[in-house]
Amino acid sequence: MSLIKSISGIRGTIGGAPGEGLSPLDVVKFTAAYAKFIRKSSPVKSNTIVVGRDARLSGQMVDKLVVGTLMGMGFDVVNIGLASTPTTEIAVTGEGACGGIILTASHNPKQWNALKLLNHNGEFLNAAEGAEVLAIAAADDYTFAQVDDLGHEFLNTTYDRKHIDSVLALPLVDVEAIRNANLTVAIDAVNSVGGIIMPKLLRALGVKNVVELNCEATGKFAHTPEPIPENLTQIADLMKEGKADVGFVVDPDVDRLAIVMENGEMFVEEYTLVAVADYVLSHTPGPTVSNLSSSRALRDITRAHGCTYSASAVGEVNVTTEMKRTGAVIGGEGNGGVIYPELHYGRDALVGVALFLTLMAKSGKKVTELKAGYPPYAIAKNKIELTPEIDVDAILAAVKDKFAGEEITDIDGVKIDFADKWVHLRKSNTEPIIRIYSEASTMEQAEELAVKIKDVINSLVK
Repeated sequence: MSLIKSISGIRGTIGGAPGEGLSPLDVVKFTAAYAKFIRKSSPVKSNTIVVGRDARLSGQMVDKLVVGTLMGMGFDVVNIGLASTPTTEIAVTGEGACGGIILTASHNPKQWNALKLLNHNGEFLNAAEGAEVLAIAAADDYTFAQVDDLGHEFLNTTYDRKHIDSVLALPLVDVEAIRNANLTVAIDAVNSVGGIIMPKLLRALGVKNVVELNCEATGKFAHTPEPIPENLTQIADLMKEGKADVGFVVDPDVDRLAIVMENGEMFVEEYTLVAVADYVLSHTPGPTVSNLSSSRALRDITRAHGCTYSASAVGEVNVTTEMKRTGAVIGGEGNGGVIYPELHYGRDALVGVALFLTLMAKSGKKVTELKAGYPPYAIAKNKIELTPEIDVDAILAAVKDKFAGEEITDIDGVKIDFADKWVHLRKSNTEPIIRIYSEASTMEQAEELAVKIKDVINSLVK
């Protein structure tokens, strides 16, 4: 059993004793703590909190606990039911709510669930706010409402349509061009809420030929839900048979987008943001942002358009904070997370699909041809396990000193930028490991850099 408390919320496995997994008691505790935090901190004069959930097997149970607890804390709840993470974020502002809770463990396997906590803007809490919620929960410092002050639940299932309509209304989304391109599009929604909204979006965009894979929102994931190559063999095989012009894959809560090319090969998640940014920058030049562990390709594309790129610490809230600071026109994360502020400040696979299809339609290019036009990089993702007594911060400081002659960024771990490659070392928040992300022109070179850094760390440990 696992229970992980972080600034963005609480996630854990279903079952087990309280405190060992995401038990009903833990759900109530953290929901109540969040409700108290929102009550005293939200600048919005609203008594409403929005709740949405993915299709996990535990979703209905967790939903009832969360909604009941919020009502018990005196809040009215707008329950939008089965909904993607970006749809729930949009619903918070649509309802003028003071906050929102998304019930999803994102790409984690079926035994996991989580409470993702939003502010009045439909954006994730920042580090300080998340820490305050955790402190309230640890102290059991909350009081439930008296009987006359209990909240009420209101069901609203209109936000899928509102979300789709808001995507269609974006100036850079060209429905007519997509329709005229007569594309065949495959979509794998891993039997979660993407199976409800993504086919609707594709047809609303003018795609006449939609091939649906795993689009029944049963919560019985057809494959390991993280949209990475080893989990996407079914759609890859379909594409190799020439069944579609492009394949899209979303994770269970639809905030990450992976693309499969017409030959069955992966477009690579890192390049989802790169391609969309290239299209956006060609029409609306401006700054871009991604996190330190994302591909250098976005920086290259941005500079090619005569614009400025900046990097943030890892984490969606850190990316959006930097985007607001710089006035970025597009940003996101290398895991397929596209953030387009013209719509909202949240990773959104729907807007990613709409902009990518418009790019395909207007360019007249196949997906392989688009990929060939972007800077060629490969990212290796490794980790090194350490014993609990080792001071990971001291190790990272020593690595920083050893490579002091290179370009160093230390806002989130240590990133070392070489002329033709980079490596990013980050301490895990939950276990004694250092995550090592490295990028170079080839996977072999990226792995070689990771090995070099591992050797340095092992020598420091000894």
